[in-house]
Amino acid sequence: MTVTEFDRTLAVHARAAFFSAQAAVPHMRDGGRIISIGTCLVERVPAAGMTLFAMSKSALVGLTKGLARDLGGRGITVNLVHPGPVDTVTNPADSPPAAGNRAATALGRYGTGADVAATVAHLAGEGGRWITGAQFAVDGGYTA
Repeated sequence: MTVTEFDRTLAVHARAAFFSAQAAVPHMRDGGRIISIGTCLVERVPAAGMTLFAMSKSALVGLTKGLARDLGGRGITVNLVHPGPVDTVTNPADSPPAAGNRAATALGRYGTGADVAATVAHLAGEGGRWITGAQFAVDGGYTA
């Protein structure tokens, strides 16, 4: 991949999260929540060709930890959720690589949007008020 292609990849993944937080924070009440969605590929890159995607998503780890420190004084929590193989339009559970993805999870199945949303809801709610600067693998054991 060329530098230009990498720049576009990074713009989509890391810059978007940074600029979104930068725009939102001045309008947030104390005690607010910032929750980013990463990928399990931050912990495990199982095949060739995923380097730039994994690297760009890895930047979210530093952003999350830095913002947690920067915004902690206002009680704003900042966390990162890393989904694994989830049945989506871009990663369907009936696609050719799906069998391998399922086999790589400890639970032997694809996740659902609801599986990821449950963790996000917990972090966004009252249960997330003492959790900040953290990463959560919602991946069925893909990175176990």
